[in-house]
Amino acid sequence: MYMIHYGDVLHNYNKMKAEIITIGDEILIGQIIDTNSGWIAKQLLRFEVDIVQMTSIPDTEEAISKTLKEASSRADLILITGGLGPTKDDVTKKTAAKYFETTLVRDENVLRHVTNIFESRKLKMLDINLQQADVLANCEVLFNDYGTAPGMLVNQGEKRFIFMPGVPFEMKFLMEKHVLPLLATQDPDLFICHETILVGGIGESYLAEEIKDIESELPPSIKLAYLPTLAFIRLRLSGKSRNKSDIMLQVALFKKKLIHRLQQYIVADYDTGIESHLIKELTHRGSTLTTAESCTGGSLAASITSVAGSSAVFLGGTIPYSNRLKHQLLNVNEETLAQYGAVSEQTAVEMASGSKAAFSSDYAIATTGIAGPGGGTAEKPVGTIWVAVAGKKKIITKKFQFDNDRLINIERTRMNALLLLWQLLLKEKEQEAQ
Repeated sequence: MYMIHYGDVLHNYNKMKAEIITIGDEILIGQIIDTNSGWIAKQLLRFEVDIVQMTSIPDTEEAISKTLKEASSRADLILITGGLGPTKDDVTKKTAAKYFETTLVRDENVLRHVTNIFESRKLKMLDINLQQADVLANCEVLFNDYGTAPGMLVNQGEKRFIFMPGVPFEMKFLMEKHVLPLLATQDPDLFICHETILVGGIGESYLAEEIKDIESELPPSIKLAYLPTLAFIRLRLSGKSRNKSDIMLQVALFKKKLIHRLQQYIVADYDTGIESHLIKELTHRGSTLTTAESCTGGSLAASITSVAGSSAVFLGGTIPYSNRLKHQLLNVNEETLAQYGAVSEQTAVEMASGSKAAFSSDYAIATTGIAGPGGGTAEKPVGTIWVAVAGKKKIITKKFQFDNDRLINIERTRMNALLLLWQLLLKEKEQEAQ
């Protein structure tokens, strides 16, 4: 029998506060989408760091200086991405030098790295490129193996400023190599652990009602977070204590309670995405999958193939927008299309079974619907979606009535189609066990 010593749990640990700043006119005008802030925030949550603010600002000295000053009054850790390029509109380094009352100096190690990159690509090194090796004199250089712009760490009293390039894969490299290990050493005696459960087929409010008694039992050392997407919810238990074994046991016990209560909705009992989990499950079964996408336009296939190892499972897909291609590629009966229309249960079923037959797969997912903004009727308004999943012995279908815009309707369809595949796999497993 295990004894849990709540007295060993740290109750008054003050969380580090962080602010994320993205610099770039291209973000403000909508030319590119800021994916950096969301990714950074997700990583910081692993270390129980509170995000107090996310800010996007233009490439101007006034905006950068003002934002750095304001951020330092709110946060302990200020993470800045963007504005480290060699062109005149990238003024972050020059502005930061003024803000910290220091100068820019040329770092020889960075210079050699930049020079090697240009030489390996057989490109001429321009004077402007040499400036990539200029760093703040008072900074710790965070070497960037994947690009020409190094990161910079500046300590100002108890505040830490970390400058990183805006290119996502370069930023991620610097975060994983330099920033996250730094956070891990903030309090080496404090142990933080996380356990995640992936849930599907239940709304967030209904989920909260279902487990409210379990949530009320959580001690101060354990927090429960709801992380919803358009069709799934991640439940994340986060525990922190100076007693590693006790906190791991506590988190494990509450995870077990949640799984027992939510067993009909549990997709996975570990931190994963639905695509990765499905690929893992289908690989384990030695099964194959195809897709037939009329309204999702290939986004379903794209999300599946984004997972490493998907080639062992996913054979391919079709995007038969037109009725002619539905008939030619998937053998959907012309009579079905004429009588019921492209957006119907009957057509979805024939698309799924046709995809499965045409490509000799074990499973097939079909989507058909009216994503919008036009094309709806009184009988079939915008947002009317049919999804069919063909398995080894049966086909299951589901109708959805969404009322969002086109892109959200497509994304909802994609995620619910994956959920429907999981539900079919679960039914098959239950039948096999009988």
